Amino acid sequence: MAFPLPRPQAPQLPQHLLRTIDCRQGAVRAVRFNTDGNYLLSCGSDKTLKLWSVSRGTLLKTYSGHGYEVLDADSSYDNSQICSCSSDKTVILWDVATGQVTRKLRGHAGKVNCVQFNEEATVILSGSIDGTVRCWDTRSKRYEPIQVLDEARDSVSSLKVAQHELLTGSVDGRVRRYDLRMGQLHVDFISSPITCVCFSQDGQCTLSSSLDSTVRLLDKSTGEMLGEYTGHKMKGYKLDCCLSSKDTHVLSCSEDGHVYCWDLVEGSLSLKLPVGKAVVQSLSFHPTETCLLTAMEGRVQVWGADFPEGATKK
Repeated sequence: MAFPLPRPQAPQLPQHLLRTIDCRQGAVRAVRFNTDGNYLLSCGSDKTLKLWSVSRGTLLKTYSGHGYEVLDADSSYDNSQICSCSSDKTVILWDVATGQVTRKLRGHAGKVNCVQFNEEATVILSGSIDGTVRCWDTRSKRYEPIQVLDEARDSVSSLKVAQHELLTGSVDGRVRRYDLRMGQLHVDFISSPITCVCFSQDGQCTLSSSLDSTVRLLDKSTGEMLGEYTGHKMKGYKLDCCLSSKDTHVLSCSEDGHVYCWDLVEGSLSLKLPVGKAVVQSLSFHPTETCLLTAMEGRVQVWGADFPEGATKK
């Protein structure tokens, strides 16, 4: 006797608030998972960077050394180092265990919006309001960048590194993809200032959000538009977008206090997550699980697919 196959389960979405962390560092400008998703980094307007346990919501370390608000941070693959950037024009490399500054990198002419390690954490890449991306060698004692990419005609708002490729978004309305191995540059023009860019998990697509309140999914190799996602509000703030860990959904911050979550293929709105009454500044999706971080004002919220233990459904 043959039994019918079970219907495939619809992907779960992080719609239940698991915990709220009061970061006590002014406004949280960015929130980021580390590589394995066990820890999170919160970047504060009070010049500090903080490391937290995601599961317990406890503070593990505070990193102080920037002269102005911290705007972005990234954790190395082995969790031994953190890089961060600030409105003070610097990039700092930190030792995670001691909390000490390993290197303070100067060279940008204005505030540094975004920062990320390459896969081996041998290079830090930083994008600035000065229109450049600078590549810094983490192992040498040189204080000059090993490479400066100055193709952007305006502020570089976002960057992502994946293997030998670098993706940047700029206020000049262009998404640039550098093939660092081949020495090639591919440019896609979007008529509105870009606030955030990222690669899909499978590496075939790029996602970008812009100030016309639209998130766009492009085919990486051809530049063909695969999807447009609208309904949220993004007019005046540099807000994040991302893909879920299995590329099933597109997520974006919004100025109306929600995170919008669309079905990637259908483009339909799957979830409008009510975070609060202010602008959702930043978000980060767990690398493998259905778990989402959001930042609003001075707090970070952790969202999951299941109700927290002991909670009662309303």
